[in-house]
Amino acid sequence: MTAATVASDRTMHRPANAANLGQQGAQDRSSSDTHFLDRPSGQIAYDDRGNGPLVIMVPSLGDVRAEYRFLAAKLVDAGYRAVTMDLRGHGESSTGWPDYSCAALGEDIVALVDHLDAGPAILIGTSMGAGAVAWAAAEAPDRMAGLVLIGPFVRDVPPWSKLKGAIQMLMIKVALAGPWAARVWGGYYDALYPTSKPADLDDYRSALVRSLGEPGRMAALKGMIYASKADVAARLGDVQAPTLVMMGTKDPDFANPAGEAEIVADLLNGEVVMIEGAGHYPHAEMPEVASPPILDFLAARAGR
Repeated sequence: MTAATVASDRTMHRPANAANLGQQGAQDRSSSDTHFLDRPSGQIAYDDRGNGPLVIMVPSLGDVRAEYRFLAAKLVDAGYRAVTMDLRGHGESSTGWPDYSCAALGEDIVALVDHLDAGPAILIGTSMGAGAVAWAAAEAPDRMAGLVLIGPFVRDVPPWSKLKGAIQMLMIKVALAGPWAARVWGGYYDALYPTSKPADLDDYRSALVRSLGEPGRMAALKGMIYASKADVAARLGDVQAPTLVMMGTKDPDFANPAGEAEIVADLLNGEVVMIEGAGHYPHAEMPEVASPPILDFLAARAGR
């Protein structure tokens, strides 16, 4: 393991919501269409842009595929096929799923890789999306060429104390219990960008809150929050793909971001890149800083 710190096929028209913020003008394969992957319990929405080695990007819970609006554009410019997907119950994916675990989300990723049928894929995932990516890589090692895990939750991170953990969970349940839940999430969302907020963050957050206010979407978010990560933790030893772990040094979701990044990298025999001053979304908060190490990693996996 090495460590480094970087200084600061059906389609339908997409509505103007959080799912397609920042997508306009991208060089893509289907400039105004959302694709949908049929699954046994619903549909997964995704975008498919560019040509070249396949990269699939999986967002954090409570967010949508446009989380990758800056990184995806850079990948397309660099000659990659950039696919961004919505999680179950999020964005333009359908609601009402019976399972929101990392294993269930990972099954969607494997199904999408198989559906696209474009050779081994490089997977990028954020937060719980990173857990789903790790599970998918363990499930289908022959179909995954590399992993980038950003602010990853691939295990149940122990709280500082049992009492603190119980209090935190109670606060989450209360905060997300009423009709104000989407607005509460929107307020929390700002804290994930502690140093440098994207110019479009206000509009993006507003669209995200509107999206989460749609029927069934907060239920999906809460289902993921309450889901144990034990299912993916048990599969980490099966992951064979080369792995890059990226963390912001100010990620508010971890008591010790650098320490957690080292633990995850050790479990996966991967490498660590810390983005100085960034929070939970270094690729969106500081794309000019976070993108180069990701592109370097992808180039090595794609034989460039």
